[in-house]
Amino acid sequence: MNPKKDYSQFAELSPFELKDQLIQRASSDAQRLMLNAGRGNPNFLATLPRWAFLSLGEFAMLEAERSYSYLDSGFGGLPELQGIVQRFEAYASSRDDSNGIKFLRAAISYVKDRLGLDRDAFLFEMTSAFLGCNYPTPPRALVHTESIVKAYLAQEMFGPIKSDGSFSVFATEGGTAAMAYIFQSLAANKLIKPGDKIAIATPIFSPYLEIPLLAEYGLEVVDVRMDGHADWQFPDDEIDKLLDPAIKIFFLVNPSNPPSSKLSDKMLDKIATLVSTQRSDLLIVTDDVYGTFADDFVSLFAKCPRNTLCVYSFSKFFGATGWRLGAIALHHDNVLDTALAALPEATKLLLDARYSTLTTQPRELLFIDRLVADSRAVALNHTAGLSVPQQLQMALFALNGLMDRQGRYKDAAKLLIRQRHQTLYRSMGVAASRTPNDVNYYTLIDLQELGCKLYGLDFEGWFVKRELGIDFLFRLAEETGVVLLPGKGFEVIDMSARVSLANLTDAEYAAVGKFTRRVLDEYNEDFKATQAVTAQLLK
Repeated sequence: MNPKKDYSQFAELSPFELKDQLIQRASSDAQRLMLNAGRGNPNFLATLPRWAFLSLGEFAMLEAERSYSYLDSGFGGLPELQGIVQRFEAYASSRDDSNGIKFLRAAISYVKDRLGLDRDAFLFEMTSAFLGCNYPTPPRALVHTESIVKAYLAQEMFGPIKSDGSFSVFATEGGTAAMAYIFQSLAANKLIKPGDKIAIATPIFSPYLEIPLLAEYGLEVVDVRMDGHADWQFPDDEIDKLLDPAIKIFFLVNPSNPPSSKLSDKMLDKIATLVSTQRSDLLIVTDDVYGTFADDFVSLFAKCPRNTLCVYSFSKFFGATGWRLGAIALHHDNVLDTALAALPEATKLLLDARYSTLTTQPRELLFIDRLVADSRAVALNHTAGLSVPQQLQMALFALNGLMDRQGRYKDAAKLLIRQRHQTLYRSMGVAASRTPNDVNYYTLIDLQELGCKLYGLDFEGWFVKRELGIDFLFRLAEETGVVLLPGKGFEVIDMSARVSLANLTDAEYAAVGKFTRRVLDEYNEDFKATQAVTAQLLK
């Protein structure tokens, strides 16, 4: 029987801080490979929009060199709008028919035919963006980038619901910056204050639990807990918590992280009905980064358009975490602008002073434009905005999604992570269940439930009583080199481990499953030894 080590000092760490402790132990044996399934960074990516970026880059450099070709080498100027598509066609015809060239030709045709954009203006904006030779103008999002991203979000977030496109987009440095900007602006505009209540759908990505508690916000968190035994949907009594008028915001990740399940159609309708009939003032902030991995996804941004502020990141689906590409979307008719108009006169006067350098009528400044200004401390609003090369790559990613009419990339991405899900559980010796709402970007291994299934109810009780969840993670790391994250850090009730199904190979997930089962078998041997000792003492 293995003596139990004391890891209680690590029990309250954030999962991402605990990860460092686990990695340290998992990498201590140089003779074995560490398998880190705790990180959500995908090991796959979209190649076509990246080839397009490179092909456009060469054309952009040729455009720059046209301006001052009579000067010494290395000196260039700004591209010219007039005739730019004709020059691109000449450039493209002299190159091999590469993936990047084919993509760009298709994109130029698509934006004119499907989005009604001027081809020359589009290509001029994209060429200038590659060169990075101008400030982001407008700061919120480049004109054509915004049109393309709006079309992409309408395709991916609305499902069968028809979008009229009456929303604006703020291009941000990933979903991380988006969340930071949202909370900053809500506080700066006195729409939240210390002591206000925020409802958070749990389990959830752990930093989202921590942000509202920061001293500058000081919000009171109300858990709205999903039920793991009901396909990770909300029970009625949990949704009813939103009826409390003191709750200002309902904050969720959909599909969820780490359960990786989308809200069902029935649940979306239930929330929409509650909002429209009883909580018309409620702000919903939804992080829909995993929506593109789901089947038939519909966002609350589509179901509750007036009440919902949507955050989307291109990082996971396109394998672009290092690019830092995200977007905040807000409908033109929204509860935030209504709330700004209803602020007390004294508060409006304070905000008039805050934004007076931007406009002669600061009270007419929309919330989404205040987000942009606040992101640069207002005074630097004129240099705000996501860098334009990033916006170019964002537009190309969005075009990749829009032009992939048969969904080949999406199908390949979904198939990849779902095969890994099957492999992981098969290697643990259990069948992997799946419902239509499952996304499988992550999976939660419920150690209690799995232990009961493999070894019986008595083992489960022993495992729970001894609180072996954190112990299991350290033992797994020390003995096998496998790193998983604790479900507890994401507000999961049962002792569990989060596995990312995005960042290892199929063969490596087979090893993760095998090692997980091996360590659980060892716990079962400990349990049987304990039972034997107890039986001996009772004789």
